[in-house]
Amino acid sequence: MTPGTASSPADVELRADAERHLRALAGESARLRDDQWTAIHALVAERRRALVVQRTGWGKSAVYFVATALRRSQGAGPTVIISPLLALMRNQIAAAERAGIRARTINSANTADWEQTYAGVAAGEVDVLLVSPERLNNPDFRDRVLPELAAGAGLVVVDEAHCVSDWGHDFRPDYRRIRTLLRDLPRGIPVLATTATANERVTRDVAEQLEIGDDSEALVLRGALDRDSLRLSVADLPDSTARWAWLAQHLDQLPGSGIIYTLTVAAATGTAAFLAERGYAVRSYSGQSDPEERQRAEDDLLANRVKAVVATSALGMGFDKPDLGFVVHLGAPQSPISYYQQVGRAGRGVDRAEVILLPGREDRDIWAYFTSMAFPAEETVRRTLEVLSEAGGPVSLPRLETQVDLGRSRLEQMLKVLDVDGAARRVRGGWTVTGEPWTYDSERYAEVTAAREREQQAMLDYISTDGCRMEFLRRQLDDPEAAPCGRCDRCTGRAWSTEVAAEQREVAAAHLSRPGIAVAPRKQWPTGMAALGVELSGNIPEHARAEEGRALGRLTDIGWGTALRRILAADAPDEPVSDQLFQGVVDVLAAWHWRERPAGVVAMPSLTRPRMITDLASRLARVGRLAPVGTLGYATPEGPGERRHNSAQRLASVRRALTVPDTVASALTEAGGPVLLVDDHTDTGWTLTVAARLLREAGAPAVLPLTLASRG
Repeated sequence: MTPGTASSPADVELRADAERHLRALAGESARLRDDQWTAIHALVAERRRALVVQRTGWGKSAVYFVATALRRSQGAGPTVIISPLLALMRNQIAAAERAGIRARTINSANTADWEQTYAGVAAGEVDVLLVSPERLNNPDFRDRVLPELAAGAGLVVVDEAHCVSDWGHDFRPDYRRIRTLLRDLPRGIPVLATTATANERVTRDVAEQLEIGDDSEALVLRGALDRDSLRLSVADLPDSTARWAWLAQHLDQLPGSGIIYTLTVAAATGTAAFLAERGYAVRSYSGQSDPEERQRAEDDLLANRVKAVVATSALGMGFDKPDLGFVVHLGAPQSPISYYQQVGRAGRGVDRAEVILLPGREDRDIWAYFTSMAFPAEETVRRTLEVLSEAGGPVSLPRLETQVDLGRSRLEQMLKVLDVDGAARRVRGGWTVTGEPWTYDSERYAEVTAAREREQQAMLDYISTDGCRMEFLRRQLDDPEAAPCGRCDRCTGRAWSTEVAAEQREVAAAHLSRPGIAVAPRKQWPTGMAALGVELSGNIPEHARAEEGRALGRLTDIGWGTALRRILAADAPDEPVSDQLFQGVVDVLAAWHWRERPAGVVAMPSLTRPRMITDLASRLARVGRLAPVGTLGYATPEGPGERRHNSAQRLASVRRALTVPDTVASALTEAGGPVLLVDDHTDTGWTLTVAARLLREAGAPAVLPLTLASRG
């Protein structure tokens, strides 16, 4: 049979049933596309494995919902959909229910419902079960629930399948666990993988993984990626002030409601606050938002109660609003493929949608940070496996941190990769080694890093291209039908103006220059510190704790962050801060509502910026008429040593290094009140925590940390 044709009475009947289910899902006027029917036929009639690479809004979810209805009518078990984001799950459940398909979800936000959901599956009351990829490696779920679920599934769907491939722009180690799931599936259970953003290399990689545990070649259906509703453009503005002013000036000119993407959480919350002050109905959305806040933001945008949601990439794959009128990027993503995915949320059900990129000078700094989160060096990985091997049993992440110098999230990501590679395994109580041989694939890791760097350069090329922007993006995705769109700013010669009114710029500048963010005190010591020879555990007593502190700004801010990143760069000279930055710090002090005014100022010691910190402390003492208490010391010339990446190791190093000189202890007594503790930046917070404890023990009634920057 030729794919896409109905050459037998059974196929004719099957297509008629498929069309009927599609109308229930999408309305009476809906008709199956040829590739939709080809995929549905492969899944339902042939029980094949298929990969569908089609643009956002093409109808990939219709394929698996129609296939689900058909498979269920044949007596098959429920469809299991592996879906990456809660927002996407909510949209999928709503769509399924419109078609009479009973859908449930298992994710971190609904743990109380899991047992009831499992019972519903067992009773045949669930047609579709959506599972977050993180569940696949939860020991209880993986060992108790997943085998039975997979064995009884009627269809397995991998949504946003580019995440399976470490060549993809949004690779997730949890998604690699799908390879094990596919290998262990009983014969005859069809599998569908879908994505809107996969170039040829990612498509080939995902297709090869689909074939694991199956004898036949995966069916790959790849379509043209043009979206004739999108009007792409770039407005290259000189600085953050101009970009905020541009948004305030032009947001009400954009059609309908839409999304403003930012690269960092700080930029999302700050931009939303600024636009709200300018009278716009907006909400912020990030991975750090409470689930209830994210739900409200989605609901308000769906109902057009807000002009825009200001979001990080947490919303990138997880939102379905056909009438979304615009997507604006405040800062460029580090990949044209990622950019295409995010802008593809717009214009699905309208004739015209505006897509505008406002690149920033700080974008490359943010990209460099993300690049630094690549797979760790072989020495670190080998050390991790050695620690697990020597433990003789499960090791928790906090305990592992005491022996492996990686931050919590990066350590967990590494372990997930080792799990998929077969070298480690997550069990109840932590992680263990499997004893299986493992090779550090340095060549592949280097190639992936090089691919990321090429993507970053391609994003810069997109910004500066004098050719068609849509064609550029489609070529990045290896779309063979890529051609000039005739709609973008390059094709038409019509670009958004970069002129901003002086009044808007002044207001934006005033908002961006507002100084001061809270620095929360640490209240509990990390677990397992005894393994590092540090006898600190449990809660930090209130009498040994710092007060809530302040920082001038975050390094990720688009306001103060720009200047702070410059002066705190590794190659920046050690010199006093500028008058502008100093005035910002003074303004922070003026707005600080402390319980008791500080009486003195003490500086942190530093091997890299001693002049900057001591000068800042002495100037603050003069301006605030505070007692100059002096500078804390280091026990050895090496200080705390090289920078540590996680809480346990950082605490151990600073605990041994910091001292209170006798002169500082005497000056504390003379000051007779709370002291400001001045440092250049705070990262894990443990340096300030240990210093505050020492100062409290030396007689300070309270310690108020004050830093130029926070990395939070």
